[in-house]
Amino acid sequence: MFTSVLMIEKPLSPEDVEFVTTLHGDETVSFVVLMQPRGDQADLLLRAIDDVAVGELRNAAREGDEPEGGQARQPAELALNVSLAELRAQGAEASGLVVERHPLDRLKEVVDDTGADEVIVLTEPHYVEEFFHRDWASRARHKVGVPVLKLFAHSE
Repeated sequence: MFTSVLMIEKPLSPEDVEFVTTLHGDETVSFVVLMQPRGDQADLLLRAIDDVAVGELRNAAREGDEPEGGQARQPAELALNVSLAELRAQGAEASGLVVERHPLDRLKEVVDDTGADEVIVLTEPHYVEEFFHRDWASRARHKVGVPVLKLFAHSE
Protein backbone atom coordinates (compact mmCIF):
# COMPACT_ATOMS: atom_id res chain seq x y z
CA MET A 1 0.00 0.00 0.00
CA PHE A 2 1.18 3.49 -0.90
CA THR A 3 1.00 6.05 1.94
CA SER A 4 0.63 9.77 1.29
CA VAL A 5 0.66 12.50 3.89
CA LEU A 6 -1.68 15.21 2.63
CA MET A 7 -1.27 18.74 4.03
CA ILE A 8 -4.33 20.94 3.54
CA GLU A 9 -5.64 24.29 4.78
CA LYS A 10 -9.28 24.01 3.71
CA PRO A 11 -11.75 21.16 3.09
CA LEU A 12 -11.03 19.08 0.02
CA SER A 13 -13.33 19.80 -2.90
CA PRO A 14 -14.74 16.87 -4.90
CA GLU A 15 -12.25 17.74 -7.66
CA ASP A 16 -9.35 17.65 -5.20
CA VAL A 17 -10.47 14.28 -3.84
CA GLU A 18 -10.78 12.86 -7.36
CA PHE A 19 -7.32 14.15 -8.26
CA VAL A 20 -5.40 12.88 -5.23
CA THR A 21 -7.14 9.50 -5.18
CA THR A 22 -6.25 8.85 -8.83
CA LEU A 23 -2.64 10.07 -8.78
CA HIS A 24 -1.28 6.54 -8.48
CA GLY A 25 -3.64 4.73 -10.82
CA ASP A 26 -5.06 1.52 -9.43
CA GLU A 27 -2.62 1.28 -6.53
CA THR A 28 -4.27 1.28 -3.10
CA VAL A 29 -3.47 4.53 -1.29
CA SER A 30 -3.69 5.42 2.37
CA PHE A 31 -3.85 9.09 3.34
CA VAL A 32 -2.84 10.79 6.55
CA VAL A 33 -4.35 14.27 6.34
CA LEU A 34 -2.82 17.15 8.27
CA MET A 35 -5.13 20.15 8.54
CA GLN A 36 -3.74 23.44 9.76
CA PRO A 37 -6.31 25.93 11.07
CA ARG A 38 -6.35 29.34 9.43
CA GLY A 39 -6.04 32.47 11.52
CA ASP A 40 -2.30 32.39 12.24
CA GLN A 41 -1.36 36.06 12.62
CA ALA A 42 2.10 35.40 11.18
CA ASP A 43 0.46 34.45 7.88
CA LEU A 44 -2.11 37.26 7.84
CA LEU A 45 0.02 39.83 6.01
CA LEU A 46 1.30 37.33 3.45
CA ARG A 47 -2.23 36.12 2.69
CA ALA A 48 -3.45 39.69 2.26
CA ILE A 49 -0.57 40.45 -0.12
CA ASP A 50 -1.37 37.28 -2.10
CA ASP A 51 -5.00 38.39 -2.39
CA VAL A 52 -3.97 41.82 -3.65
CA ALA A 53 -1.52 40.24 -6.12
CA VAL A 54 -4.30 38.28 -7.82
CA GLY A 55 -6.84 41.11 -7.69
CA GLU A 56 -8.91 39.70 -4.81
CA LEU A 57 -9.18 42.98 -2.91
CA ARG A 58 -12.32 41.89 -1.06
CA ASN A 59 -10.50 38.84 0.31
CA ALA A 60 -7.54 40.98 1.36
CA ALA A 61 -9.85 43.25 3.34
CA ARG A 62 -11.48 40.23 5.05
CA GLU A 63 -8.29 38.44 6.08
CA GLY A 64 -8.50 39.86 9.62
CA ASP A 65 -12.03 38.50 10.05
CA GLU A 66 -10.95 34.86 10.22
CA PRO A 67 -11.12 33.02 13.55
CA GLU A 68 -7.89 32.87 15.50
CA GLY A 69 -6.30 30.47 17.94
CA GLY A 70 -8.78 28.16 19.65
CA GLN A 71 -11.66 29.60 17.62
CA ALA A 72 -9.98 28.33 14.44
CA ARG A 73 -9.79 24.75 15.72
CA GLN A 74 -13.48 23.88 15.44
CA PRO A 75 -13.80 24.88 11.74
CA ALA A 76 -10.51 23.05 11.07
CA GLU A 77 -11.80 19.86 12.72
CA LEU A 78 -15.00 20.06 10.68
CA ALA A 79 -13.00 20.60 7.47
CA LEU A 80 -10.77 17.65 8.35
CA ASN A 81 -13.73 15.35 9.04
CA VAL A 82 -15.44 16.31 5.77
CA SER A 83 -12.21 15.71 3.85
CA LEU A 84 -11.62 12.32 5.49
CA ALA A 85 -15.19 11.23 4.70
CA GLU A 86 -14.76 12.25 1.05
CA LEU A 87 -11.48 10.33 0.73
CA ARG A 88 -13.05 7.24 2.29
CA ALA A 89 -16.06 7.53 -0.03
CA GLN A 90 -13.59 7.18 -2.92
CA GLY A 91 -12.25 3.96 -1.42
CA ALA A 92 -9.08 5.32 0.15
CA GLU A 93 -7.99 4.66 3.71
CA ALA A 94 -7.81 7.99 5.51
CA SER A 95 -6.94 9.29 8.95
CA GLY A 96 -5.88 12.72 10.05
CA LEU A 97 -5.35 15.38 12.63
CA VAL A 98 -5.49 19.11 13.12
CA VAL A 99 -2.03 20.63 13.49
CA GLU A 100 -2.03 23.95 15.30
CA ARG A 101 1.65 24.53 15.99
CA HIS A 102 4.85 23.72 14.16
CA PRO A 103 3.17 22.02 11.18
CA LEU A 104 6.44 21.06 9.51
CA ASP A 105 7.81 19.43 12.65
CA ARG A 106 4.57 17.48 13.00
CA LEU A 107 4.75 16.58 9.30
CA LYS A 108 8.21 15.11 9.79
CA GLU A 109 6.98 13.07 12.77
CA VAL A 110 4.00 11.73 10.80
CA VAL A 111 6.16 10.82 7.80
CA ASP A 112 8.60 8.97 10.07
CA ASP A 113 5.88 7.27 12.16
CA THR A 114 3.85 6.06 9.16
CA GLY A 115 6.69 5.29 6.78
CA ALA A 116 4.98 7.54 4.24
CA ASP A 117 6.05 7.31 0.62
CA GLU A 118 5.32 10.94 -0.23
CA VAL A 119 3.93 14.24 0.97
CA ILE A 120 1.29 16.11 -0.99
CA VAL A 121 0.85 19.78 -0.14
CA LEU A 122 -2.54 20.87 -1.48
CA THR A 123 -3.18 24.57 -0.93
CA GLU A 124 -4.37 27.64 -2.72
CA PRO A 125 -1.58 29.58 -4.44
CA HIS A 126 0.48 31.68 -2.04
CA TYR A 127 2.56 33.72 -4.46
CA VAL A 128 4.58 35.73 -1.95
CA GLU A 129 5.46 32.69 0.15
CA GLU A 130 6.31 30.66 -2.96
CA PHE A 131 8.51 33.40 -4.37
CA PHE A 132 10.58 33.43 -1.18
CA HIS A 133 10.36 29.63 -0.81
CA ARG A 134 8.56 30.01 2.52
CA ASP A 135 5.56 27.90 1.50
CA TRP A 136 4.95 24.50 3.08
CA ALA A 137 6.12 22.49 0.09
CA SER A 138 9.42 24.33 -0.29
CA ARG A 139 10.21 24.04 3.41
CA ALA A 140 9.04 20.41 3.64
CA ARG A 141 11.39 19.33 0.84
CA HIS A 142 14.32 20.08 3.13
CA LYS A 143 12.84 18.35 6.13
CA VAL A 144 10.94 15.14 5.44
CA GLY A 145 13.20 12.88 3.38
CA VAL A 146 10.48 11.75 0.94
CA PRO A 147 9.24 13.30 -2.31
CA VAL A 148 7.04 16.37 -1.83
CA LEU A 149 4.40 17.14 -4.44
CA LYS A 150 2.86 20.60 -4.48
CA LEU A 151 -0.64 20.87 -5.91
CA PHE A 152 -3.02 23.79 -6.08
CA ALA A 153 -6.43 23.21 -4.56
CA HIS A 154 -9.44 23.60 -6.78
CA SER A 155 -11.03 27.00 -6.37
CA GLU A 156 -14.40 28.25 -7.48
